[in-house]
Amino acid sequence: MSQVTMIGCDLHDRKMLLKIAVGTAPSIEKAFSNDLLGRGLMIDFVHELAESQGSERIVFVYEASGQGYGLYDLLRDHQIEAYVLSPAHLPKTPKSRRNKTDARDAQMLLEQARGYILAGNPLPIVWTPPQALRDDRELVRGRLEAAEFCTQIKLKTLSLLKRYQVRLPSWFNDNRSWTRRFVTWLRATADEMADVVRPVLQALIDRFETLRQEITDLDRHLRHLSKTDRYRAACTKLRELPGVGLLTAMTFLTEMGDMSRFSNRRQVAAYLGLCPSTFESGEQDNRKGHITHQGPGRVRKVLCQATWAAIRTDEGTRQTWQRIKGTKPGRAKKAVVAMMRRLAIVMWHRACEVPMAPELINPDWPGTSARAQQKGDVPFDSPSPRPLAQAG
Repeated sequence: MSQVTMIGCDLHDRKMLLKIAVGTAPSIEKAFSNDLLGRGLMIDFVHELAESQGSERIVFVYEASGQGYGLYDLLRDHQIEAYVLSPAHLPKTPKSRRNKTDARDAQMLLEQARGYILAGNPLPIVWTPPQALRDDRELVRGRLEAAEFCTQIKLKTLSLLKRYQVRLPSWFNDNRSWTRRFVTWLRATADEMADVVRPVLQALIDRFETLRQEITDLDRHLRHLSKTDRYRAACTKLRELPGVGLLTAMTFLTEMGDMSRFSNRRQVAAYLGLCPSTFESGEQDNRKGHITHQGPGRVRKVLCQATWAAIRTDEGTRQTWQRIKGTKPGRAKKAVVAMMRRLAIVMWHRACEVPMAPELINPDWPGTSARAQQKGDVPFDSPSPRPLAQAG
């Protein structure tokens, strides 16, 4: 077996700290700045070191963070086998939390790479979306965030009116819809407020109208994206389901990415955090808790909204929800979570019926993992120990 150069990188906004080792030899430490120049110097240093040690393979691991996947792309372009690891699955102890340094974090990541190369342990890597999907996610997430900001402005405005004992018009209380008529009423109410309060309420109204225009513009771009070749067929199939609209369908498709990386419904539910947590030890072998809440919270949010919409508008969904809820008090929310999981699995099956667009598939992805555990563990994929040239 040829030598393998293994690298654990603690990545920050301005610097990178590397722990490098070949086989079981002691590690060496090297720091670089996290910019274009520093990354270039780091790649040159790693290649020179691997050549001097006779390594034909370089394995580079670092934690997923707000840095995105730019470093991953750069390393792969320079024939370095890079993996982004899930922070939720990395080993943590009370001692490591009290004695946290960059050097210790880099060493821990190096040990993960060593265990993978030398002992065949699985690597808790995260799926790396291709660039096209990353761009699509930005649009969908921007639309979701705009709606959240708009809701915050609405609540602040209503709270301000409540503090000053301003009664809302009776026609507004019918459906609580922020129509142009209501905005006109708000501006008239602001004119009657005290001089120091008036500009606050006017600023809130202006922000609401600005956000509403942003949402309209983003919706137009979102509709255009949904009609492109890579989403048209899948989005159409998902929108046939009760309660599923354009935003729910596009959020599901962009956040889930390549549907083929899930091999069964348990993996889908575990990825979305809709599996019960487990507390089992010794004689306690069947203790389940709340759902894990792991994975993309954005998908859970739109699934919840779609489920409630389907319960209100679709008789079949309402009957299923009532059957799950039963007559026990306090089971309404549990029934909704069960319906969310059911809806997610149906959406996954429907999306799998449509061939994935090539630009949404990561060619370097090692493949799907084994079957997910029934206990709700979030599945992760571990690459097989083979050279980068043969990966994918």
